[in-house]
Amino acid sequence: MAKVLGIDLGTTNSCMAVMEGGESVVIPNAEGGRTTPSVVGFSKTGERMIGQVAKRQAVANPDRTVVSIKRRMGTDYKVGIDDKQYTPPEISAMILQKMKADAEGYLGEKIQQAVITVPAYFSDAQRQATKDAGRIAGLEVLRIVNEPTAAALAYGLEKGEDHTILVYDLGGGTFDVSILELGDGVFEVKATGGNTRLGGDDFDERVVTWMAEQFKKENGIDLRNDRMALQRLKEAAEKAKIELSGLASTGINLPFITAVNGEPKHLDLTLTRAKFDELTGDLVEATAGPTKRAL
Repeated sequence: MAKVLGIDLGTTNSCMAVMEGGESVVIPNAEGGRTTPSVVGFSKTGERMIGQVAKRQAVANPDRTVVSIKRRMGTDYKVGIDDKQYTPPEISAMILQKMKADAEGYLGEKIQQAVITVPAYFSDAQRQATKDAGRIAGLEVLRIVNEPTAAALAYGLEKGEDHTILVYDLGGGTFDVSILELGDGVFEVKATGGNTRLGGDDFDERVVTWMAEQFKKENGIDLRNDRMALQRLKEAAEKAKIELSGLASTGINLPFITAVNGEPKHLDLTLTRAKFDELTGDLVEATAGPTKRAL
């Protein structure tokens, strides 16, 4: 029987799996990673790059790199590259095409069908846009599954006794909370909430603003006006955020971030977890409203 690919099409990263002997097994991409950055880049010659290679070249090529397209699904937003306009489903399809090709290379067989997850509160238009992306990528989308339901299934929660669970999912670009009731091995979604415009990207943005303002205070230059410098700040912010999960403070060191009158300037800052919490406290607080409403 042909395999069906399960795809988590995320705002910042995407992941894929297949069922093997009743268990879901994550398939690595061609680069060997368990997740693929949801990034699409276009070189000056028009060559298309997807995933890690696209993310790596984003610093040098910010104007021709598309990130977080999931936030635009279901809207009439267009990405202009050279003289071509791309819709969000078309950009998403490029990510899905890479995942499909990588899965086929790994499994040694053709993949034609997929199940794709979406935030529970995605509108009909956003769900349809996700289905369209699958179709453009050459996949028959058998089902669109809500991410919290998929998470509950992944934890094997359908195997236990009847209970009620809350799934809190703060992703790269979207926040999702769902309350699921389980009885006789069947999930029933009792309530959902969330915010399609709240996620890790926003936490990174707060750190970027803080770094830029610290640098401006010392040097009188706003790095946010320089596209390449801004991209470096974004990458450093994400790295610092990840490091602060395990450390009380982290160093942010970006040599040659800009030049003033021909003299190179460096950015060297220390961000503590306490400062990070202060910068992002209201974002965490913003997840409380939807959670309480769902409850």
